[in-house]
Amino acid sequence: MEEKKTILTEEGLKKLEDELQDLKVVQRKEIAQKIKEAREQGDLSENAEYDAAKDEQRDIEARIEEITKILKNAEIVADEDVEDDKVSIGATVRLLDCEYDEELEYKIVGSTEANSLEGKISNESPVGMAILKAHVGDVVTVETQVGEIQYKVLDIIK
Repeated sequence: MEEKKTILTEEGLKKLEDELQDLKVVQRKEIAQKIKEAREQGDLSENAEYDAAKDEQRDIEARIEEITKILKNAEIVADEDVEDDKVSIGATVRLLDCEYDEELEYKIVGSTEANSLEGKISNESPVGMAILKAHVGDVVTVETQVGEIQYKVLDIIK
């Protein structure tokens, strides 16, 4: 069975590559040093520092494996592939919440990069799916648990 492609923007790709580099070069060395120092304290059966360091090492290795898998199956959306006239992955979109007359701004990204606190929503989220391929001026309806919400696309920013 073929693995699902992970959609990443160029910014998301760079962020993951930087994190992977940091994990492999910096954090692996730091944890190896912590384990070495904890071993030097003697009896490992009751050595909390050693156990904590080994747990941290396991977490680092798991994250390295996770990022490597994401990058192996990544489909990169280049900035120049972002369309001017309709909402696509990589675009920043200004929306009007029709019910509350409130403007919102989101960047549409793949699910791996999504972070609502940074204004990045996934193309797989209800809002992301509803506004993909919409044009400036379109009003889209989003089905949510609390009912339907309507958004008007005000602007598409590359």
